[in-house]
Amino acid sequence: GYGGGGGGGGGFQNSNLGGGLNTIDFSQRQLVPFEKDFYIEHPDVTARPDAEAHAWRASKQIVVVGDGVPKPCLTFEEASMPEYVLGEVIKCGFDKPTPIQSQGWPMALKGKNMVGISATGSGKTLAFLLPAMIHINAQPYLKPGDGPIVLVLAPTRELAVQIKEECDKFGASSEIKNTVVYGGVPKGKQIRSLREGVEIVIATPGRLIDHLEAGNTNLARVTYLVLDEADRMLDMGFEPQLRKICGQIRPDRQVLMWSATWPKEVKNLAQDYLSEYYQVTVGSLDLAGNKDVTQIIDVCADTEKYRNLLRYLKENLSTKDRVLVFVETKKGCDMLTRSLRMDGFQARAMHGDKSQEERDWVLKEFKSCQATLLVATDVAARGLDVDDIKMVVNFDFANDTETYIHRIGRTGRAGKKGIAVSFFVPEKNGRMARDIIEILNRTSQNVPNELQAAAMNSRGGGGGRGRGRGRGRY
Repeated sequence: GYGGGGGGGGGFQNSNLGGGLNTIDFSQRQLVPFEKDFYIEHPDVTARPDAEAHAWRASKQIVVVGDGVPKPCLTFEEASMPEYVLGEVIKCGFDKPTPIQSQGWPMALKGKNMVGISATGSGKTLAFLLPAMIHINAQPYLKPGDGPIVLVLAPTRELAVQIKEECDKFGASSEIKNTVVYGGVPKGKQIRSLREGVEIVIATPGRLIDHLEAGNTNLARVTYLVLDEADRMLDMGFEPQLRKICGQIRPDRQVLMWSATWPKEVKNLAQDYLSEYYQVTVGSLDLAGNKDVTQIIDVCADTEKYRNLLRYLKENLSTKDRVLVFVETKKGCDMLTRSLRMDGFQARAMHGDKSQEERDWVLKEFKSCQATLLVATDVAARGLDVDDIKMVVNFDFANDTETYIHRIGRTGRAGKKGIAVSFFVPEKNGRMARDIIEILNRTSQNVPNELQAAAMNSRGGGGGRGRGRGRGRY
């Protein structure tokens, strides 16, 4: 059968990255003051009683922590966004802010540090980008040799490119320039954009450090810093790089940190670099999983997985439905893709050994539904932000609960219903049984008897919560 095998590739070969960067002693520097509080509360928001704001948060499963948290803005008008931003938003056909935007915008516009904990696909990119545009427009223009005003750090090239696409859309009207820098491609074009001067830099940590060491840019003017998918960046072993980069940025900057989960490593990072912050959590912190996703656990033998997969694909899907299939290894990914193609499916593979060009092409095919079946490893799927995925299949079961939640969270987004099918092989995955049953119960899903039996047989159960450290090379 497929699967088996350990994780992909060795860890990162980047332990000495940033060795040439000295931490700056900002107490010795004369820092030019800058403006970061642009929030003007709309009269309708002011008039709304606190009790109503609490009730709205409860209805959206939003929990806020912090002193003097602003009330949410329920419409674009209430967010007091300037015309040039509002026009773009309306042009894109959004009728009202998503919950994370309603609560996140006033926090960000007040110039406060914030931690947003929410699933990917909740509209968080605009929750940090639109306030970033307003922040930039209030700062003095860039002079020759100046680095960016806004820095967005992301774990993977795919996510970085997606953030850039949003920047292009919403920054055009106010002539805000951006560039994206990531590894795996030649540096020439990136160097040119950085040296010409751009207000927003979106970067993966390793490549940004290369550019800083080479003097292609600097972070002296960064006053708005975003860490996107912070939990993934830590998982991928980027903590030393993040700390190096933060040491280059003035201490009174505004920081917005986003994460899908809230483990202690992420908490420590927030305490070190945000000191005082608002925290906004959408959905529950205990990784409950999403009620819009029907979770099917298929307890079977390794040898039955492929046949069962074909059955689910035939029974549940129309020709235009996208499916994302997770496998554990790169080799398994290629093998499964080949088999599916031989059986007449438009399948494509995505894993860490594919060239950047190939990955961009596969993503385009998947987004445009030219290929509706994408087979991927966890690392390759991290930066994938495709909203309308009908079904997620765990062909090889996840190694821990957080990965399981993360994977199934790729479907059932933006209020749509989704299906997550997971092949559970008791000999291999037995230790996960108890945790998975707990997740199924919390979202009122069907728990198969075979899974109950696996939980009974797996001595001690549990123990599936480990957080992988930097597997796969990016």
